[in-house]
Amino acid sequence: MPKIRKSAAAPVGVISKVLRILEAIQGAPSGLGLKAISDLTGINKSTAHRFLKHLERENYLISTEDGAYLIGPRFWQMTAHVNHRATLQAIARPVLWDLWKATQETVNLAVLDRETVLYSDVIESPHEFRLASRVGTRRPLHATALGKVLTAFLPEEQKQNILKTITFQASTPKTIMNLVQFRQELEKIHQQGYAVDNEEAVTGARCVSAPIFDAEGLPIAAISVSGPVTRVTANQVPALAGAVTSAAHAISVELGFSPRSAESASPQLPDKVSPVRS
Repeated sequence: MPKIRKSAAAPVGVISKVLRILEAIQGAPSGLGLKAISDLTGINKSTAHRFLKHLERENYLISTEDGAYLIGPRFWQMTAHVNHRATLQAIARPVLWDLWKATQETVNLAVLDRETVLYSDVIESPHEFRLASRVGTRRPLHATALGKVLTAFLPEEQKQNILKTITFQASTPKTIMNLVQFRQELEKIHQQGYAVDNEEAVTGARCVSAPIFDAEGLPIAAISVSGPVTRVTANQVPALAGAVTSAAHAISVELGFSPRSAESASPQLPDKVSPVRS
């Protein structure tokens, strides 16, 4: 019996070491040498060298003339076919359910797609009177909390390109209708870390949204809680903002985001989900 446990555990140890090597190299655009890989992963040089040569033979890695290792073509071919949105949704779903339980309002997951907000997941409020969107729905950036928060945290050049595409059309009398006001709103959102839609997309509805960041600190999605203003009152916005930003942060961490390595890209996010009463 002890021999069986030992042999079963060994492959897991090997896989763990190989993954650590791949992660270390992927995080170094110019490649890494053997010593650097050994230092970063804690794997001794002889073992690391054996793994590196095997990965190179299989085209998962390539080596440069000066001995640095880079991610190879076979690895890129594998990752090129990954359905990133499906992965995002799978990672986000448990967190969205926790947020739904805490708020009892409609919870949304959305991405930026073709200069619009694309809803990729929706969990509807259990209340009979509720706000809900359909998966696949598109809405304008300037009129939604999701769109505003996604725009606010884009890299500056990408943000400026997006702003040039916006046609300011009114969804309600409270919709932002000019670029100057929208820029001011984006600056406020970037400072506070979340966005609020106060009846700007739908009359009688309020929404609070926060960004989801990837491992490079880029906003790849956003989540929101939305409901009628009779339940989602202005006084509840701070508590909802804490709940939403905490949930978004939890998803970001699962995607590899590290606040310490991307401080300039993200706000300070709360550690815990604040309870919200309907």
